[in-house]
Amino acid sequence: MDKTLSRDGTPIAYRRRGEGPPVILVGGALSTSADEAPLAALLAPRFTAVTYDRRGRGASGDGGPYSLRREIEDLASVAAAVGGRVSVFGMLSGGALALEAQAAGLPVDMLAVYEPPYTPGATALLYRSRSTALLHRLLAKGDRGGAVALYLSRSGVPEDMIARMRRDPLWSGLEAVAHTLAYDDALLGDGSVPAARLASVTARTLVVTGGFSTEVAHRTTLALAAAIPRARHRTLTGQTRELAPHVIAPVLADFFARSPFLRTAVS
Repeated sequence: MDKTLSRDGTPIAYRRRGEGPPVILVGGALSTSADEAPLAALLAPRFTAVTYDRRGRGASGDGGPYSLRREIEDLASVAAAVGGRVSVFGMLSGGALALEAQAAGLPVDMLAVYEPPYTPGATALLYRSRSTALLHRLLAKGDRGGAVALYLSRSGVPEDMIARMRRDPLWSGLEAVAHTLAYDDALLGDGSVPAARLASVTARTLVVTGGFSTEVAHRTTLALAAAIPRARHRTLTGQTRELAPHVIAPVLADFFARSPFLRTAVS
């Protein structure tokens, strides 16, 4: 993997696949660049698909203390390293980061996000605040496994499945990045849709949800699409929070192919 330095000096590891206009893939909670590799491979025939380890994960550094500004600077440093103007796809909390970065001025031509996990509604916000407090207590006492289990439970994973996952060798990899759950939690603020900030998003934006996803996910993505000036909403039949790369890849390829950058490069 290549590395670039973020503004605060933190090394951020990234990898390029393919040739063409750059598309950066931003992963969600607990993910590393390896999790985005299957989608990157599907996009590589038409684009330079870029995956990277968000700070605190994989081969990237972890300068502290955490702030959303630093995460935006990380993404900006990757964008600068691969060509400046980019298109971006953000998955779950990675989608929230991509939206915040573009609202803050990151030069993005086309932006797509899948189910940024905001939690609209008074009851949901109260539940989130309690979950945040519990997450910080678990991490403070070093219970990484408990923090991962809390995140999975909050994401809708059944308790019996979490128990089976704890016995899987992959569980240790999740625990290794458990501290970054606090980063994703901070990224989402109080959990409400930041409509005022999203009004500053200038990129053409595709907000996507799965047809079998929760009602909260549907309401949230519709609210996001309404808040973003140049956004449209799309539902992918049969998909859930666990999005299949082979389903989203052609949707993204078609959307990003409409980038003015790509049309200029081809003409």
